[in-house]
Amino acid sequence: MPCQPPLARRANFDEVALGYTKEMAIQEAARCLNCKKPLCVSGCPVQVPIRDFIAELVQGNLERAYTIIKSTNSLPAVCGRVCPQEHQCEGKCVLGVKGLPVAIGRLERFVADAFLGSAPLPLKRKTVERNGKKVAMLGAGPASLTCAGICAANGLLVDVFEGLHEPGGVLVYGIPSFRLPKDVVAAEIGELRALGVRFHLNCVGGRTVMLEELSKEYDAVFIGVGAGLPVFLGIPGENLVGVFSANEYLTRVNLGRAYAFPEYDTPVFPGKNVTVFGAGNVAMDAARTALRMGAESVHIVYRRTREEMPARQEEIEHAEEEGVRFALLSAPLRFEADADMRLCSVVLQDMVLGEPDASGRRRPVPLEGRTRVFPTDLAIVALGTRANPILLEATPELERTERGYIRADQNMGETSIPNVFAGGDIVTGAATVIQAMGAGRNAGREICRRLVG
Repeated sequence: MPCQPPLARRANFDEVALGYTKEMAIQEAARCLNCKKPLCVSGCPVQVPIRDFIAELVQGNLERAYTIIKSTNSLPAVCGRVCPQEHQCEGKCVLGVKGLPVAIGRLERFVADAFLGSAPLPLKRKTVERNGKKVAMLGAGPASLTCAGICAANGLLVDVFEGLHEPGGVLVYGIPSFRLPKDVVAAEIGELRALGVRFHLNCVGGRTVMLEELSKEYDAVFIGVGAGLPVFLGIPGENLVGVFSANEYLTRVNLGRAYAFPEYDTPVFPGKNVTVFGAGNVAMDAARTALRMGAESVHIVYRRTREEMPARQEEIEHAEEEGVRFALLSAPLRFEADADMRLCSVVLQDMVLGEPDASGRRRPVPLEGRTRVFPTDLAIVALGTRANPILLEATPELERTERGYIRADQNMGETSIPNVFAGGDIVTGAATVIQAMGAGRNAGREICRRLVG
């Protein structure tokens, strides 16, 4: 995939990966073996007919390829950019056994961009007849958007209630524009609006919009509010000026457009020497964002080694190319302040890998007496999230799991309240965009089965 040069891209928020040309896409698509039993589909949470869309792409039939993808995937331009294809569809590709798998994600992105880009291709739309049944979505993240698309395409009236001032959920507040441009998300949402989906913004589930009221007004309700409550380290000094959750930091930069200050009056806390705690995709996003916001140095602090990092390999490589450094086998003990109670350093404990823990990864063990002081004036904690309690506290009749998430049927997403469904991070805990979409798809199909037949 052609990319911006590292030194150029670390100074802007333009998309890093530039995408295939038509010639490159057709050449890559031609590598597909057109398997009789396409294992790649079994690795896709939304069951995109991968073999079929690639076959149309090889012939240059872009409209047909796009229609095939959209038959199961409401957000193909998003998935083509942020899905962990290497562990899903591409991970099942038989070509990957002895070489490189077909670049399914990049081909999906190319096809979607052809219809959503600056010179979009026209698409023949079917007229959808409405049957008068209504469905409400709480939250406008990937799970709800997927469910909304399926319901609207099958003739249901769909209203989406979103707590923030823009729809998209983590797609707009969490993932930086250099990985997922905001106009791509807006175009995907525009496709849903064209299907008749209506968005109601600044509506907080459990405060301004109550589940009990929606259940009376609508024939079915889907809850896709995500898991936006940040997890912190629980060490001394975490309340100092200069210590942020990745949620807050990325939201201010992405949704608040802090990268365009002063055009948008939402400045972000400045940091010269930045440390990011965690090694998942969110940690990589925060580290690479801090570089673009003017940091002189950015370090990712991680208790294990590079081999155990949960982030996508591509994101790790991009971060390293741009100048992010890794402080591995290191764990924070405490944050330290200057005379004004501002963060000035973090004390790190050296670690060594011991026996495997419940996750199967070797457990980090402290090396007694081995600590060091690491200068930092901005710390970003990217250790995952928990369920936001607002909706759950306002709806005690919703049955929850031991971990505090909504309990929902694994196949169709129905909760303990009849005709109320849930999916995505509010059910599973923090996971991937495509897994949330898979849950939204399952719930949408079940809702349509009940209300449409």
